[in-house]
Amino acid sequence: MPNVTIYTTPTCTYCHMAKDYFKEHNIAYEEKDVTVDIPAQETMIEKSGQMGVPVIDVGGEIVIGFDRARLEALLGIK
Repeated sequence: MPNVTIYTTPTCTYCHMAKDYFKEHNIAYEEKDVTVDIPAQETMIEKSGQMGVPVIDVGGEIVIGFDRARLEALLGIK
């Protein structure tokens, strides 16, 4: 299973949806709250070119937003 990192903010609805999806499918992930973790915020922007969240790093593949189909493909979820 690839390493999964999700860059979030506390008020982001799509972030909550993505985390719920990971929990539902027993996907371990590391969460980085970019409102308080400025180095993580800089890393997220560098990796994705985006300032909006969620940005999800799945084994080095960047997913912008909660893209269920792309996450299923990257994580092998059916």
